[in-house]
Amino acid sequence: QVRLVESGGGLVQSGGSLRLSCGASGRAFNSYVMGWFRQAPGKEREFVAAINWSDDNTYYSDSVEDRFTISRDNTKNTMYLQMNSLEPEDTAVYYCAADKDPLWYSDYTNYEFWGQGTQVTVSS
Repeated sequence: QVRLVESGGGLVQSGGSLRLSCGASGRAFNSYVMGWFRQAPGKEREFVAAINWSDDNTYYSDSVEDRFTISRDNTKNTMYLQMNSLEPEDTAVYYCAADKDPLWYSDYTNYEFWGQGTQVTVSS
């Protein structure tokens, strides 16, 4: 059974940094695309970043491209999201997701597996 577990969320002041982790277990993710999505209260889940496990290609939403960095550690089967220059608008529950071949990496409906989410709150 595939299991994704996020960690690293918390409360941070505007301009601060956090690093989220997503530990994956249950199968080999060598050829998977893994992504980070977020959902603020009353808003739809939105794409943040994704990484192709097989070739290391990365993708970002325009709103985070210059501030966030997605990466992975094969030896630990873990994906990370380094978030710098955080803004109150980044406040949301952050989810990691995985899929073997999402049609659109930025569309959350294309991902099969999901973590439980971790709260990120940025105070002004």
